[in-house]
Amino acid sequence: MSAEPTTSSTGTWRRILNAVAGVRHRFWEWLPTTIDRRVIALAWSTLAVQIGIVGTGGLVRLTGSGLGCPTWPRCTEDSLVATHEMGIHGVIEFGNRMLTFVLVIVAILMFLFVVRMRRERRDLFWLSLGIGLYVPLQAIIGGITVLTNLNPYVVGLHYFASVVLVALAAILVVRVYATPGPRERAVPRWYAITTHLTSLAVLVTVAVGILVTGSGPHAGDGGAARNGLNPEFMQHVHSWPAYVTFALTIVLVLGARRTPPALRLTLWTGLLLAVELVQIVVGLWQARTGLPIWLVNIHMVLAVMLVAAMTAVVMNLKAPVRAAHTAIS
Repeated sequence: MSAEPTTSSTGTWRRILNAVAGVRHRFWEWLPTTIDRRVIALAWSTLAVQIGIVGTGGLVRLTGSGLGCPTWPRCTEDSLVATHEMGIHGVIEFGNRMLTFVLVIVAILMFLFVVRMRRERRDLFWLSLGIGLYVPLQAIIGGITVLTNLNPYVVGLHYFASVVLVALAAILVVRVYATPGPRERAVPRWYAITTHLTSLAVLVTVAVGILVTGSGPHAGDGGAARNGLNPEFMQHVHSWPAYVTFALTIVLVLGARRTPPALRLTLWTGLLLAVELVQIVVGLWQARTGLPIWLVNIHMVLAVMLVAAMTAVVMNLKAPVRAAHTAIS
């Protein structure tokens, strides 16, 4: 009599396991084996959400909501979410934290959508894996900023971590469109050197900009400390590498006419120049109007867009080996 329930239970579990195996198999077969619209859309989504989180993070800081949730990973000692008593600052800070889960979802989907082509497109596999692992690290740095009462240098590190993520996402977008295989420089040597000098100037500009923000009035919370640097002097220091970047970019735009059309450097350098022009206008405008928060937030977002555009230019200096030999010769 006791054998029937056992046999019945075993059969039920087998059916469940077979159903799960079937779903897993169908899902695996549904994943792409080549670059298709889904992969391209997810690559662009990765870049978009990484830029977007900078905008929401800037809103947290500029509205003084950096300690809207005074602890981490919980919002308060007694609550995982913002409470009614915390007001708008709690909503803004907790909302920004929740967007981290969007980044995680997009990163997981991106990884899954390239996992079946991991042998043919190792570049996409490792890029998506790196971004996916980096996102939780960025969240931990964000938690440290709260636990250190918004130390300006930790806050700056948090922003710079986003800069790195945006650069990785930009590389991912470029590589999605690229032909796989060995690549070589396809532009004149002087042009490549100028491009790398420009990228160095961009890096210095962003780094000094972080120090400027750390010395200014927008600390993220009324009680947060500043880095002690003179904000007016730092604004002048920030402008020096910015104008160097602008001058070098003009050289790149003019020189792009002599590069292979397939590299599309005319397009990418033009985009880089356009971002810089808007960034310069916004930077001057905010400095002369007392740093209104909406202009500062735009300036912060434009900074990572500048990094993305610069990354795209650097990534398009090379072409597949045969094409590169043809272009240089």
